[in-house]
Amino acid sequence: MKIAFIGMGTMGAPMALNILNAGYDVVVHNRHRDKEKRVAEAGAARAASPAEAAAGVDVVITCVSDTPDVSAIVLGDKGVIEGAKEGTVLVDMSTISPSATRGIADQLAKKGIRMIDAPVSGGSEGAQNGTLAIMVGGAPDDVEIVRPVLETMGKTITHVGPIGSGQLTKAINQVIIAATYLGVAEGVALGMKAGLDMEKVVAAIAGGAAGSWILTNRATNMIKNEYPLGFRVRLHAKDLKIALEAARELGVTLPISALVEQVESGLIGRGFGDEDVSAMARSIREMSGLDDHA
Repeated sequence: MKIAFIGMGTMGAPMALNILNAGYDVVVHNRHRDKEKRVAEAGAARAASPAEAAAGVDVVITCVSDTPDVSAIVLGDKGVIEGAKEGTVLVDMSTISPSATRGIADQLAKKGIRMIDAPVSGGSEGAQNGTLAIMVGGAPDDVEIVRPVLETMGKTITHVGPIGSGQLTKAINQVIIAATYLGVAEGVALGMKAGLDMEKVVAAIAGGAAGSWILTNRATNMIKNEYPLGFRVRLHAKDLKIALEAARELGVTLPISALVEQVESGLIGRGFGDEDVSAMARSIREMSGLDDHA
């Protein structure tokens, strides 16, 4: 099976490397061509456009930032739709609008190209280690075709329903982690203001009901007020906008998500959009008078 992988960002490059290291033939493309070098040096071929990448492969994987990017890569000039043969399966691992996903799938189907949506969770660590949680929407037969490829990138692959269901599941994921990030940031600020040793506090509560991946892996960032990149604030804010849009369409109220989206918008406006999502602790620290602990 030959794989094309489009999108060599923080997530895409290590994901493509895991596929390559599993023994698959891989061709890669990125809008900024220099980002292809890391995977090409490991043995992947390079393509000059999405159409060229898609030509002659069995599976095309896209992992880019937003809905317009996916639309352009797949349906635009020199897009996947121009190069892929009938029967090709497109796997979109970006986080984009569920309704846009269904629209793209409809356009591809007219050319005999199948599509599944398979957004991921687990951050850059999960991408590097091949331990991502992958939430998949699409026809069962199409999912089974690509499952072995997905297993090179993820520890948990769950088929949640028809096309678009993966994106809705990812929206739910982002809603839940938004509340968790904010809760951990508030807890850290409370403990620091009280003068507690927060590393010991985290160790004490991580094994109980408050335990979470975010508490274990991101509380230290918040304590130190240092936010090395795992997943960008601006991308999580984009994901929350998708979730809030879906909620409006369905008549669902998401007050905590709306609050977090505002906090993240403030961080982006102040130049912190490319820091890790845990940087929302900056706002809580500042409002709590903890700036001198930075």
